[in-house]
Amino acid sequence: MSKSMTLRLDDKLASELEAIARVEDITVSEAVREAITEHVDAKRSDKAFQERLDRFMNENDAILKRLAR
Repeated sequence: MSKSMTLRLDDKLASELEAIARVEDITVSEAVREAITEHVDAKRSDKAFQERLDRFMNENDAILKRLAR
């Protein structure tokens, strides 16, 4: 299953992205998917991000448990 999303870019960045996609012979959508995949992978190996994620999950877990009472 896939989800459609809207992405707003300034003209310069949009032009650069379109040029990259043309050179790589891929769609702009594929170029964006590749960039997002690389970003998510980088966050998975980023220790500081993982620590923030753990805090976030713990805070939300406590909130959800309070709401379930």
